[in-house]
Amino acid sequence: MKLLNKEKRLQYIGFNDIWFVVIGIIILSFVTDYLFTNSFARYPFWKAIPHWSISLFFSIANWLVMRMYFIFLRKKLPNVEQVGKRALILFVTIVVSVTIIDAIGGLIVGYILNETYYFSERIRILLPIIIISMMVMAIYEAIYFYVQLKKSIREEEQAKQVVVLAQLDALRNQAQPHFFFNSLNTLRDIIDQNSKDDAKQFVDKLSDVYRFILDAGDANVIPLRNELKFAKAYIHIQKERFADNLKLNWQLPETILDRLIVPMSLQLLLENAIKHNVISRSKPLTINVNVENDYLIVKNKIQLKSTKLPSTKLGLINIEKRHALISDKRPKIDNNGKQFTVAVPLLLSSDLNTYS
Repeated sequence: MKLLNKEKRLQYIGFNDIWFVVIGIIILSFVTDYLFTNSFARYPFWKAIPHWSISLFFSIANWLVMRMYFIFLRKKLPNVEQVGKRALILFVTIVVSVTIIDAIGGLIVGYILNETYYFSERIRILLPIIIISMMVMAIYEAIYFYVQLKKSIREEEQAKQVVVLAQLDALRNQAQPHFFFNSLNTLRDIIDQNSKDDAKQFVDKLSDVYRFILDAGDANVIPLRNELKFAKAYIHIQKERFADNLKLNWQLPETILDRLIVPMSLQLLLENAIKHNVISRSKPLTINVNVENDYLIVKNKIQLKSTKLPSTKLGLINIEKRHALISDKRPKIDNNGKQFTVAVPLLLSSDLNTYS
């Protein structure tokens, strides 16, 4: 039962409203009693209690029914931009439910007390009850909106923090001595053995890698074509080192290049494959990059190195956290012992959370 389940209350109401319900029903019952019979002014205390209990019964029924409608609309129309539609439907349901509850309850009470229920006489008094009910639901809506706003701000700050951490991790990886050492050695070999154009192209690709990391800024997502340009610049540097021992099969149709992806996610997957697997003439490494069912698939054969290189250990955890903060879609990781596969969702603007 949602009234007794704290997790459900927090999910659909936005706060733990148990005391709000109890106190609110008691206040509403006294207001209702005052409007209908004013029992405590007309009767002695011990006679006023039974009359007030009738108002309490109506108040409990009205409050719980309104609360049920509120939760139902929260589930069906959860977005902030739907607040107008939600309020209109809630107003209509409150008017109808308050009227029906009063009519049914009035007939029952009238039968018990041997009194006649006159709807025309009570409709005048129902208006304040409807207004009070709308005020109560407005309080619910305001509290829910405030809680969601705080949650959105908190999650946005977390998303920005994770993006910054990803940038720092990428910079650390590319600024590690072995990366500089290998890049400079490769550049020297190119200068000695190749043309100036080859050396210039290598420097341009190296520059592209660092420019992308710095330009990514606080972006939560970027077009796949931008990420692909960054990843290919990184692979160009690595292929100068590993030559034909490192092979990339790119199978990405032009139609999906405008889809959105978490920055540096593709490059990080490629880097992990290169970092943790043997790449040699006897054991070349082939990395396949393609698209399946709106997911970017990065797959490679597992041929682990005997000695492990230092790692920041953020990697896949970082990608998962960043997706969790911006969308309901998550990366999929599969390691069957022979092949390592990661599927990263290609997103549309509609897939992103409202704060992204």
